Amino acid sequence: MSSEQMIALAVLGITMVLFIWGRWRYDLVAVFALLAVVLTGLVPAQTAFNGFAHPAVLTVIGVLILSRGLQNAGIIDMIVKLLGPLQGHPALQLTGQTIIITTLSAFMNNVGALALMLPVAIRTAYRDNFSPALVLMPLAFASLLGGTITLIGTPPNLIVSSFREDAVGRPFAMFDFAPVGVLVAIAGILFLVLVGWRLIPQDRRRRANASDALRIEDYIAEVVARKGARAIARTVGEIERLSEEEAVVVALVRGDERIPEPRYDEEIVEDDILHLQGSPEALKTVIDEAGLALLGHKGRSLTSGAAGTADVVEAIVSPRSSAIGHTPASLRLRGRFGANLLAISRHGRRIRTRLRDVTFKSGDAVLLHGARANIGEALTELHFLPLAERDIGIMRPRRLILASSLFVGAILATMLGLMPVHIAFILAAALMVGTDIVTLNELYDAIDWPVVVLIGAMFPIGTALETTGTAALVANGLLSGVRGLAPVWALLLLLIATLLLTDFINNSATALVMSPIAVSMSGQLGTSPDPFLMAVAVGSSCAFLTPIGHQNNALILEPGGYRFGDYWRMGLPLEIVVVIVSVPAIMVVWPF
Repeated sequence: MSSEQMIALAVLGITMVLFIWGRWRYDLVAVFALLAVVLTGLVPAQTAFNGFAHPAVLTVIGVLILSRGLQNAGIIDMIVKLLGPLQGHPALQLTGQTIIITTLSAFMNNVGALALMLPVAIRTAYRDNFSPALVLMPLAFASLLGGTITLIGTPPNLIVSSFREDAVGRPFAMFDFAPVGVLVAIAGILFLVLVGWRLIPQDRRRRANASDALRIEDYIAEVVARKGARAIARTVGEIERLSEEEAVVVALVRGDERIPEPRYDEEIVEDDILHLQGSPEALKTVIDEAGLALLGHKGRSLTSGAAGTADVVEAIVSPRSSAIGHTPASLRLRGRFGANLLAISRHGRRIRTRLRDVTFKSGDAVLLHGARANIGEALTELHFLPLAERDIGIMRPRRLILASSLFVGAILATMLGLMPVHIAFILAAALMVGTDIVTLNELYDAIDWPVVVLIGAMFPIGTALETTGTAALVANGLLSGVRGLAPVWALLLLLIATLLLTDFINNSATALVMSPIAVSMSGQLGTSPDPFLMAVAVGSSCAFLTPIGHQNNALILEPGGYRFGDYWRMGLPLEIVVVIVSVPAIMVVWPF
């Protein structure tokens, strides 16, 4: 092993550990990894940032802008309306919802597709009196399956295609992924509809009555006992009994002193700050009965507001939220939007810091209070996903026809070879902006910049794995266990390794790491790289074992009331289905 290979493996290993650890966001980790390979001489300084001009990066940008244009034109609302007649059994709901979200995810950003379907799924569960937990995880998994169908379905497909172009001189075409992807998606949907939802643990399935359908447990609210509050001189135990102990005092702040887990006989004094934990209903009961005030509310109750128009809205912090990494204090929610953060929930864990000092993370559930218009502005600006169905947008036939024509035109231009895929989609995106389907502000807002930075930074690292022979070294190590056997065993091993990796790190990073290994593996076996690259494409998109494997998995953690360990119960058999279906499909469509 050469010194260059040792450095490359060290950088790769540290990068993977940091991705899994999650202490820093994946785009920042990727930039540091890029700087590491540049400073160690594995990547020339003059080509260090070439990845940001890579066709795959430009195509991702174009697809994201086009996805926003389709949403603005109302095409998604039109499709979602088709779900209206479907009522009753969870399997019936899942059939329609998974087919629609799989189709959407094949052509648009899958996080955006789930964001549109999430409130619809919750509301239909509420309407038909079953737990949202039965449908949200299958819905998230179906959105990932949809990405396996087309070139633009998910960034890993574009990454794999670029490595194929380097290996054989031409990239994968728009629907080259479809023969395998459609079979995998159909098998996955059948599993989710017939079996998958039944694997949800019983205690999550019981949250099925109407009052619980949109409720997230274990919020933390911060309240103060101002002068004249009925809570003053009462004990902690008396405060908790106001809600029959459904809301509990988990901490007390008195001046500069913080009292965690205060005793039941601890008396409340004026200006004490209480951290209450419980459901929105229990919190409201305690606040109103004890005369407490939410910090920043000047003594108003949870339901008071100007002209009676105040709303209390539950929402999820999306992976693209500008609030991530910031605190409620630094965001100035009240000053900017006239909205107040009442409470926050994070994966059912108790938050021990002051509410104003909590740093937002993706997947946090928040409870916001304010005038309806102000809440709507805050949700849009901060990329919070409301857990209530939004009003169906007004259809604009001309805009709908134009947006659809531009999107279909970009696909046809690519299929007919009239222009490269990145040029076709950037051109269509520019025309959407030029025709005001997407505004200039929405243009930059639509782009998932962390993913763009991740892909742009990781491409040179993938190149370094090839040029230093590190990819060949890793491929040789993988092949050592199946040497002398048929190539199908190497294909199976590569697919399983990719599936395991993508369950813990970003799917684009997985594709960037595994693609050069796939090419080297095929070279050592003397076969076409196509089946191995297709295995990487499928494996990178199917992260079903953990909530950290993909952004969509994290988004449904809170509203579904899931726990970390719930994912493998449905995800493991689904990944087995993916392996069973995809390996023979790849062998038939992309022979060795």
